[in-house]
Amino acid sequence: MYNFVYVKPDSLAQAAEFLRLHPDARPLSGGMTLLPAMKQKMAAPSHLVDLGRLPELRGIRHDGDALVIGAATTHAEVAGSALVGAGIPALCQLAGLIADPQVRNRGTIGGSVANNDPAADYPAAVLALGATVVTSVRRIAADDFFVGMFETALEPGEIVTALSFPLPDRAAYAKYRHAASGYAVAGVFVAQAKATVRVAVTGAGPGVFRWHEAEQALQQGCSVDALQGLHIGPESMLDDAQTPASWRANLVQVMTRRAVAGLQVQQIKGSQ
Repeated sequence: MYNFVYVKPDSLAQAAEFLRLHPDARPLSGGMTLLPAMKQKMAAPSHLVDLGRLPELRGIRHDGDALVIGAATTHAEVAGSALVGAGIPALCQLAGLIADPQVRNRGTIGGSVANNDPAADYPAAVLALGATVVTSVRRIAADDFFVGMFETALEPGEIVTALSFPLPDRAAYAKYRHAASGYAVAGVFVAQAKATVRVAVTGAGPGVFRWHEAEQALQQGCSVDALQGLHIGPESMLDDAQTPASWRANLVQVMTRRAVAGLQVQQIKGSQ
């Protein structure tokens, strides 16, 4: 690990100003990706600016018809939140499936979204739910936020402060976990709000993406039957010796059917 300076700002404004003045500094939240990268000498920030204890970045609350989660909220806090469980139970489920207890108690939702790992879970929820990424300077729609592998629309020095999730009518997440890391080999989040259905896929491609063909099919009727005969090609999938692109493509189809089946179960329970 390279030498660096640890900085603990007293406020969000102080953190943002420090990052603006020091281009090689990096914000630190849970550190679940940055610290391992530094240990392997894959990252060498001049300063680590600790955001984890800033009160402006913590808390879960309702704001009208949206659920707002502070960026420094840990995965374990999301998984155990009564507010999240009542408003978006699929988000609780997703958080509880992340990695292992050690990571869930240190990693944060804001850090995960800002890092945009192609196999991370939260980007699928952010994109499928049509969330808004709130930063230290602006609000960014989910469809505009995720740019590519480990790339987002964030500008240098810009800090994710919260995620604002519109409350859906129903939502479900299905994930095929990597046995060692717990990352998504393929994860599919399906959300329905009134007549709109959004389907977001993580893990299978170089970045999170919406499966528009599945959305169009589900608009006609949000059921597993609506997906019959629908296929996604391997061309845009990640490909390696353990998980070839064709296998990932098939897995996306399987996880989509499972997520939609989860929506149907919620509909049945809601009608009882």
